[in-house]
Amino acid sequence: MHIGVLCGGRSAEREVSLRSGEAVYRALLAAGYTCVTKIDVGIDLVEQLKKNKIELAFLALHGKYGEDGTIQGLLEMLDIPYTGSGVLASALAINKIATKKIFMMEGIPTPRFTVVNRREVYTNGLDQAAVRVFKEVGIPAVVKANTQGSTIGISFVHQQDKMSSAIQNALEYDHDVLIEEFIAGMEVTASVLGNEEAVALPLIEITSAKGVYDYEAKYTPGLSDHIIPPRLPEATQGYIKELAVKAYRAIGCRGLARVDFIVRQRDAFALEINTLPGMTATSLFPDAAKHAGIEFPELVRRIVELARQS
Repeated sequence: MHIGVLCGGRSAEREVSLRSGEAVYRALLAAGYTCVTKIDVGIDLVEQLKKNKIELAFLALHGKYGEDGTIQGLLEMLDIPYTGSGVLASALAINKIATKKIFMMEGIPTPRFTVVNRREVYTNGLDQAAVRVFKEVGIPAVVKANTQGSTIGISFVHQQDKMSSAIQNALEYDHDVLIEEFIAGMEVTASVLGNEEAVALPLIEITSAKGVYDYEAKYTPGLSDHIIPPRLPEATQGYIKELAVKAYRAIGCRGLARVDFIVRQRDAFALEINTLPGMTATSLFPDAAKHAGIEFPELVRRIVELARQS
């Protein structure tokens, strides 16, 4: 079976994706797959897939055009199986606003939020939109570009007069902006692996030397720590794992995904789902798998097998 590792792409997370792709490529070789080709995804992708006679695509893409259902739809058209979630689940999960609405429908706790889009700003002005947000969500608040990952386009607002600039910054990355209540607490992530019989891997508590887990903290060795298991009661950990699997199923994920939470005392709030989590040396998903006794080559082998079952 010829496996193509698809990485790079056109999103703002291109550099992270290239690192994930290199790590996956090496792990597949270590797992015993002898026919593996790494492909930097560009406009010639179809030609690359055909030329290399790719029979299964291992997606190491992040963000737009890789994690949003577009590449999944292309591979469906070409009848090439691929790792991770399908078209609909990918499109839903990358859309933070849609994800939170589904969380609410499914009874999955999530911080209260509101939305600002470019149309509102064009019609009413940025400052008026910021006043509305302040009334509905208050401060502190977290401002996020709706379809970006790796904390790109995110701002933490602690002063009312900073809200306008935070919204403006997020609008540079997306048409829609999610503004949610900031909940002070422990950052915990739950990695989920599987198709119909999905299971949550050991939880990870994330601490950052910067105080916030932003892009720099995520991808710079030494700026963040992964604490496994998190410093939480066993009952609370079990509850978070149940919520993670419930969220995974609600969105319709398959293969793998990571659900991020903020935990305040015994209350857990789901923030978002990442359907193609990072696979770099500092990434959370491989770390959780390792603590479950699954080394990286075995993890990528399992992900390939889950793709073949889909």
